[in-house]
Amino acid sequence: MEKAKVYFTNLRTQTMVNNRQIKLEKLIRAAGIDQIDFKHKFVAIKMHFGEPGNLSFLRPNYAKTVADIVKSLGGKPYLVDCNTLYVGRRKNALDHIEAAFENGFSPLSTGCQILIGDGLKGTDEKLVPIKAEYVEEAKIGTAVMDADIFISLTHFKGHENAGFGGTLKNIGMGCGSRRGKMEMHSNGKPQVDQELCIGCGNCIEICAWQAPKITDGKSFIDHQKCVGCGRCIAVCPVDAISPEWSQSNKVLNYKIAEYALAVTQGRPSFHISLVIDVSPNCDCHDENDVAIVPDVGMFASFDPVALDQACADAVNRQPLNPNTLLTDGKRTDKDHFKALHPETNWQDCVAHAEKIGMGTSAYELIEVK
Repeated sequence: MEKAKVYFTNLRTQTMVNNRQIKLEKLIRAAGIDQIDFKHKFVAIKMHFGEPGNLSFLRPNYAKTVADIVKSLGGKPYLVDCNTLYVGRRKNALDHIEAAFENGFSPLSTGCQILIGDGLKGTDEKLVPIKAEYVEEAKIGTAVMDADIFISLTHFKGHENAGFGGTLKNIGMGCGSRRGKMEMHSNGKPQVDQELCIGCGNCIEICAWQAPKITDGKSFIDHQKCVGCGRCIAVCPVDAISPEWSQSNKVLNYKIAEYALAVTQGRPSFHISLVIDVSPNCDCHDENDVAIVPDVGMFASFDPVALDQACADAVNRQPLNPNTLLTDGKRTDKDHFKALHPETNWQDCVAHAEKIGMGTSAYELIEVK
């Protein structure tokens, strides 16, 4: 396969000449975004709005740059993310949008509207058939799949389960509905924390398969009847219901790649990744530790596999920042991400995405000055 083109610009700026937003626009245009016909098309820009308390997420200014380019090309952009499976500030659309507003995202700051891809309770999804090894029918947020064109805008950082959170992770896990996230993370069967359960019966009312039962004032779920839809997780008022986090990290990475395929197949897509504030863990945390390496720059490509590989290579070429999670103890691996999270291997996702035809890990890096 021919090498994919990955475009890169550093973060150096000059007074009265350019700034990061100007450089990002120049990068995106040089990478060929105008090859896509945007005229009168709905354009989903997938990004992470950041869990409140975390300050390493991408600022809304970057989203505005992307949205303005789309509008200049005749498209109708909107920012989108799907609800989280874990308990936090982004588990339903109301809390999620409130969190986004708190972190500075609004139509005024970004130049476009904000939608939560899988609806109010994380159950608004489309079933997308794919030809892959682990997933037959991906559960993707409706507002993601309704777009004519898909753009990913990613903060590249470490991740405790996937190795790093890059473009494939942003697309695959980020676009899954709550049920889709459960399919990727676990065997698809939720469980009840008996100490937290208040026996309200909301889970019984929402279930179409009579899987939850109340015994002695507490709910339990019959896994023989449960189909893993995740609706009970969404309606529990005290967060007593959660998935079983039973999936191996290797299979998790495979499923992320397959979900990313479901999102991008059959329509134009373009991908941007900013390697800045490279925190050890995901922006889903309500905190962020010190960045493990110096800021690197901004990358863009039509190929999400090549983009992730190029960003990982760029991070691994960097020296370590002092006083970080990686300098606290003795390192066991020269790969920064494997040293951070030795129980997982980021290359599993990249290799599987390449195997199922999403792109190639072989790339040509083209600098935009």
